[in-house]
Order: sequence, then C-alpha cells, then structure tokens
Amino acid sequence: MERVTFGVLGPLVAEGDGRVLALKGPRHRAVLARLLVARRRVVPAGRLVADLWEEPPDGALGAVQTFVGALRRALEPDRPPRAPARLLVTEGPGYALRPEPDAVDAWRFEAAVAEAERLPTAAARARLEEALDLWRGPAYADFAAEDWARGERSRLTELRLRAVERRARAVLDLGLAAEAVPDLDAHLAEQPWREDAWGLLALALYRSGRQGDALAALRRARTALAAELGLDPGPELRRLERDILHQDPRLDPPREPSSAAARLWTEAASAYDRTVGDGARARLEATVALIRSLAVTGGGGLEAARRHRMEAVAAAEEYGDPELTARVIGAYDVPAIWTRADDPEQARRLVEAAVRTLAALPEGAHDAARARLLATIALESRGTRSPRGPRAAREAERLARRLDDPALLAFALNGRFMQSCVRAGLAPERDAIGAELLALATRHNLVTYEVLGHLIRLQARGALGDFPAADAHAAAIDRLSERHELPLAGVFTQWYRAMRPTGEEDTSEEAGSEAAFRAAAARLDGAGMPGLERGLLPLALLGTRLRRWARSSPAGRVGAELPAVDLDEEWGPYRPWAEALAPASTAEAGAAAPALRALPEPPADLLYEALCCVEAVAALATGDRPTLVRARARLLPAAAERAGAGSGLLDFGPVRDYLDGIDAVLGDSP
Repeated sequence: MERVTFGVLGPLVAEGDGRVLALKGPRHRAVLARLLVARRRVVPAGRLVADLWEEPPDGALGAVQTFVGALRRALEPDRPPRAPARLLVTEGPGYALRPEPDAVDAWRFEAAVAEAERLPTAAARARLEEALDLWRGPAYADFAAEDWARGERSRLTELRLRAVERRARAVLDLGLAAEAVPDLDAHLAEQPWREDAWGLLALALYRSGRQGDALAALRRARTALAAELGLDPGPELRRLERDILHQDPRLDPPREPSSAAARLWTEAASAYDRTVGDGARARLEATVALIRSLAVTGGGGLEAARRHRMEAVAAAEEYGDPELTARVIGAYDVPAIWTRADDPEQARRLVEAAVRTLAALPEGAHDAARARLLATIALESRGTRSPRGPRAAREAERLARRLDDPALLAFALNGRFMQSCVRAGLAPERDAIGAELLALATRHNLVTYEVLGHLIRLQARGALGDFPAADAHAAAIDRLSERHELPLAGVFTQWYRAMRPTGEEDTSEEAGSEAAFRAAAARLDGAGMPGLERGLLPLALLGTRLRRWARSSPAGRVGAELPAVDLDEEWGPYRPWAEALAPASTAEAGAAAPALRALPEPPADLLYEALCCVEAVAALATGDRPTLVRARARLLPAAAERAGAGSGLLDFGPVRDYLDGIDAVLGDSP
C-alpha cells in the first residue's frame, strides 16, 4: 500500500489504495483520532491512557500498545516483519502519526483556506469552494464528547465558518450579490450570532436591489443577537444599517485594482497555456519561478512549495539535460534563516541531485549555475557536520564575487550563514554576514534578502547582548514584511519579543515570558516550518528557568536544585538533552550519568550553545567532571555571548554564568 489518507471532517475514515481500511473497535479509532489531533506531534502513552479511559483499568498501557499494533497492521499491511513503522511511529515515551501534509482532509482544508487569502478573487472563490466540499459532517464527528477532541473540533469549525463567510465576500466582490444570498441565509440559520455574516447578507440584499429586505435582515440580526447572546449589534452593523438607509455610495460594488489584477492573471495564464506546450522546458522553469514565489507567502504556500520543489527537480532530471536541471535547482533561491532542515530527507535528496548535476555540467563553463548549485548544497546541508557544506559555501561565495552578480552573491551569503554554526562563539561572524547581506540587498532592491539580513543581525546582536540594536532590526523586519506581504517574517519577530529579557531580577519575568512563548508557539502552528517548530516551546521555557537558575544558584554547587523537566512534553530533536537533565533535576541524579555520557555533540545550528549549557547544568548537578570538561571546551569560545539568544527565539542567559559554575567545580586545571 503506497499511500494512506485520513478523513476527520465528518466521521473518522482511513483509506488506502482506493478502499476504506478496517480500523477495528472504537478504542482503536480513538487512538488514531487522538494522534491525528496531535498533528504529527508525539503523544505520550500515559496521555493516551488518560484520554481513552476516565478510570484506566489494570493493563491499560498494554492495551494501548495492542491498539497501536493493530493500527499499524491496518495502515501498513505490506510492512515486513520487524521493519520499523513508517507512518505510526514510536518516539520517546509515546507515539506519533506522521502522514504526508496533504494526506489529512483537515490539513488540506486549512492549506486551501490559507492559500485562498493570497489568490485573486475569482480563484479564491473556487479554492474556498473546493475546501468546503471536503466537509462530510462535523469535524471528528465520532468523538464529540471527548475532551481531547474539543479544542480541535472548535478550531476547525470556526475555520469553516470563516471560510463560508470569505467565500460570500468573494462572491460579492465579483459582482454576484444575488448568488451570495441563499448560502448566507442557510449559514445564519445555523449560526445566528455571527455579526459578520449578517453584514454580508444585508450587503448582498442591498446590492441585489432589495433595500427593504436588507434592512429586515439587520432587524433579524438584532433579534437573534439579543436572543442568543443578550447583546445589541456592534458598531459595524449599526453603521451598515445607517448607510443602507442613506444609500451611501460606499456600499456600491467595489472597483478594486485587485479586479484588474485578477483579470490579468487569468488572461495571462490562459495565454501561457495556449502558447506553451505541456512538455516544454520553459513551462517547467516558469513553474519553478511560481514555486519560489509561493514559498514566501505563508505556511500553506511554504509547505506546497517544499512538496513541489522536489517534483520539479525530478522532472528536470528526466530530460537528461544537466543545464536545465541546474537552472531548476538553482532558481529556488528562497532566503532561509533557520539552520535546521524542515524535511531532512528531502534536503538530502536535493544535495544529491545538486552534486550529480555539478558533476554532469561541462568543465570550464556555467559558473553562475555552478555557484547556485553550490549555494544550494550549503543551504540544504544546514545543521549537519558534513565537510561538504562549508566547502560548497566557500566556493559559491568565491564564484559569486568573481561574477559580480548581486542576487547570486546574496544566495551564496545565505549558504555561508547556514554553515556558520560549526562551533560556539561565531555570532560576530554571522553579524558580519548579515551586515554585508543587508547592504547588498538594500543597494540592489532584493527585498527578501533585506529581510534576511535584518533577521541575521537581530540574531547576532541578541547573542552579543545588544538588544537595542536587535530591537531596531525587529522593527525594520515588521515594516518590510507588512509592506511586501511576507507573513512568515513576523513569526520570528514575535518569538524574538517573547525571548527578549526585560530584567534579570524581575520575578515576574518567567511567567510573562511563558505566556509570550505560548502565544508565539500558537502562531507557528501551520506556518509550514516543522524544523523550527518541533520541540521549540519546551526548550524555550526551559531556557527561561535555567537562565534564572544560572544567575541565582551558587556557582558550581554540585547537587543544586534544578527546575523540573517534564518529559511528557514534545521535545522533538531536543529530547536527548531533556532526558539527560530530567534525572539530574530529581532525586535520581545518579541516573543522569549514562544519559550525559551518551549525549552527542549538539547539531551545528543556532542552538548549539543552548544545548551545551543544558549538558553543563546536568553535569554540574551530578558532579560529572568528564562532561564538565567537555562542556567547558565547547562553550569557552562563546564566553562573551548569550546562550541560545543567537537564534532570536530563546535565551538561556550569559554563557559566562555557566562557565563560572564549571570553573568553580573544575578549579584551575580542567
């Protein structure tokens, strides 16, 4: 069975090879639904037990394991015995369901609604209708009484209601007011408290030449809101009623520039389809340009771009033309700020394709294409310790400078930035990269790279403790992202403001930071950046607590009380460090030594210093001298920096605080 899809917009269903899969009993279905609600995150086995039974029976944990085993057989019937599960995986203390992004109808629905926000009006209407057609009934209909499903059901239901209203707005903007009336009437019969929908209905009636009916609809709204909520209509509805009475010209159908843009898009796309054949190489290259634009539009666009990018590379390789393949791979010069891949397997495949293409290009020619392939290798090797990445970054930069191509140099500098985390203490180098990139992008109007330059400098100035400068870069990012419709940039500035210290001695700081971090994490949901999202929230909260601990605890005190570490959280790639610290923070400190000794060196990414500090704290609490020696050697080059602040997302405080603790234990001879 090659692909399994899931439906939760109605009763739960799983399908494979065109047939509905048998999911056995209600608890098997509940386990599957609970894992789908988690959206690819790990659900600890203990949490599954608590969610399945009000009073768990003896053997409940074993029963969950049995349910999981049965689900695996249903979902992957062709998996060889003892081969690792690919879809329903065991990770740490629990389980995660890892379907493809488009394999769950609810996820496709969300992506389609987000995509509709960026489309011309006519296309947006069509996309919203496709999205709404996915609904077969209430979300997670089989689990309406379950507490664990309530939040997701409510969220999806609200998103559906907004989609219905957005579709009605699109119909109105297309000048088809009469068509909007029946759908809005039906919508309000079920949801009479939605003021926006009442406003749309009244406007649709007015534009259909039914002024009296429009005023009657607003009177119905007043009655419904009073009956349902005990409220009077809000100011927008009151203003609409006044404008309808006075036949205000603002109520006439809009003549927006977007209408001309929509017409232009449709006509140009139609002409392209007529004149450029399906098999033309130009069509493939035009598609890559569209994918590149899609990647900077938001979460749904970024996910779609990532999915289609590899398909474009594979299509290019089928032509057997390395020059075409080089152009297709190198055209995706989307600025990247996070030094961990969102899809490591795809990154590996892209690197392999770029290496193959480099080898196939004729010698002594195509230097610009070579530079783009090398920059791609540097970018897609992020977070690894392969020597190929730094070598590719250096060669791409050399070629770009020789060719004097600003856009190519910006791409190459992005690759060099991605390879600038091979050890601690490199924030000044990244600051210099950001400064050059910012000057280059500003001079040559490379807006997305201008945003990237500000982001890199925000991170670097944070690592160096220069928060006023970082604040200025954050403000510049927000201005650029609003002006040029780059919504993902705001995700990073929100995280920065959540992590920014407001005063080390302020006892309210921890609680305030936690609320801000949780709000920032909510914005990451659906942003299309799993490499950033997974495990970030618990690590950020741990950093807030350890920052206070490192400042207030007597330096180097073996056995000093540590903040608790909850291993039921989804730690993602940071779980090994959480598992090393967890026993050190309890009476089981002796159990920390094996986990400490087994810790790998942190990945070559922006959280290198933060994870080294976690390792150091666990070693301080247990008195593990070999680990302290190792941590000290790794952290010493960053003695003047703040651990983790170079990510622009979290802050473990000054590295010097941790080094002082280590030195107090090791003395002068580590």
